[in-house]
Amino acid sequence: MRTIAFGYSTQCNIKCEHCVAADAIPQNVKMELVQAKELIADLAAAQVRGISFTAGEPLIFLDDIAELVGLCHDSGMYTRVVTNSFWAKTPERADGCITKLKGKGLSQLRLSYSRWHQKNIDRQNIVNAARSCQKNGLDYFVSFVTDFSELDDTFEGYLREEGLKFFPEPVIFAGRAHAFERMPLHTDYQANCCPMNPYLAPTLDMYACCDAGSHFTGTHFFHLGNVKDRSVAELLKKSESNSLYNHIRNLGISAIASFAGFSARDIVQYRKCELCEKLFNAPELLERLEQEAATGLKSWYR
Repeated sequence: MRTIAFGYSTQCNIKCEHCVAADAIPQNVKMELVQAKELIADLAAAQVRGISFTAGEPLIFLDDIAELVGLCHDSGMYTRVVTNSFWAKTPERADGCITKLKGKGLSQLRLSYSRWHQKNIDRQNIVNAARSCQKNGLDYFVSFVTDFSELDDTFEGYLREEGLKFFPEPVIFAGRAHAFERMPLHTDYQANCCPMNPYLAPTLDMYACCDAGSHFTGTHFFHLGNVKDRSVAELLKKSESNSLYNHIRNLGISAIASFAGFSARDIVQYRKCELCEKLFNAPELLERLEQEAATGLKSWYR
């Protein structure tokens, strides 16, 4: 099923130290609403069946996002909004936002939460937003961004005490988090297959990966093109037909790194997206992997 992360705007009302979106694209870029509506129609025609509104803080533009969600719903598309919950200062204000989005057909709300977010947003906002979702029958989950340090224990404990549905999400060491200190990892050797959900930026550039792909400025490996120059359908097909992208999805980053000569010891110590950057943001190594994608690398399966 084709899905995409849709960046309506890079604008955000807070400035978190860990933000992966920071520095990836120019600040305060926003699509025109008419243009966004046309893109929704193009995505629907290209058989996209799931859209996640993300990038900056989408609900700064609540009316616009609600209208776009309605268009997606009318086209049979699953919709998610990723938000920091700034709008949920009181239960009443939370209800106002949730009922508007629910009325337009929103499928799910993803509430961003971390020790960095909560320097700017009261954690009670998360509770108000989640309770309103429960009250109004809207699916939700809390995206608990963590670097797995002891500093996050109380933040995780708070979610448990409030009985909220949450999933830990590893911090991505890109954007403002690039300079963060890395804690030692203690884990087994994992395949690290990545679904690589495409990302459509407010600049109308499309990337094959919605996480750190737009930061790969050494090779622009994940950049598919701009919808001003090529259709949405063409760019999606380009993503789906690229051999290396499909190896990332099916073979996994760990196996690709092993093939490239990385030791198993090194592989298990890299954080989310960092190993991918080591492989695909280095021009010479990328050239080798592209040459081997249909031969040696293709046979690197158990």
